[in-house]
Amino acid sequence: MQHQEAREEICRVGTSLYARGYVHASAGNISVKLDDGSFLITPTDACLGNLVAGELAHVNAEGVQVSGARASKTLVLHRSIYEAAPQARCVIHTHATHLVSLTLHGVWRNSDIVPPITPYYVMKVGHIPLVAYQRPGAPSVADEVARLIHDSTAQAKPIRGVMLDRLGPVVWQQSPAEASAVLEELEETAKLWLMSDRQTTALSDTQIQQLRETFGALW
Repeated sequence: MQHQEAREEICRVGTSLYARGYVHASAGNISVKLDDGSFLITPTDACLGNLVAGELAHVNAEGVQVSGARASKTLVLHRSIYEAAPQARCVIHTHATHLVSLTLHGVWRNSDIVPPITPYYVMKVGHIPLVAYQRPGAPSVADEVARLIHDSTAQAKPIRGVMLDRLGPVVWQQSPAEASAVLEELEETAKLWLMSDRQTTALSDTQIQQLRETFGALW
């Protein structure tokens, strides 16, 4: 993605997520990896609903900021994800309400925060592991997320996101629009599961196998 196009797309997706309640106040951040290996990332404490393209932080491939407002404190995490998942070109982190609520009530499993209750969750999201609570911006979180990415790739079931306990989801994909779609499907699935009082039965192994064979699902 070209530099100016990426700036505009970050702002567009941020506005859309904010307008529809997937992010609130100054919580959350978005980054894009550019074709030259550098990064654009939203500024620290920025509201995703009011982003200004020219104020996004531009950070070089070595992690040194070269322009814009001060980069989000999650920059280390974002860069770690790009290194561990080379196909990723956008990372989105929010404090999505139902997902954070789920960590307070108790997730399904640490390896899968919600069960595979819908076909689109299986196909579009996949496995989402829980990362134990650490303070926002803790460097050790970046190391743990990178380990989870490497482990899942080795098992031929690459993950598209993780859930930070009490903080919110972090998802990645090849564009801001695709990463946003993963985030939205994940949040809506958490909402559905909570609405069922966490009692909905997961899809069966046979049903999931059909999704693998028909649609190439990586579950």
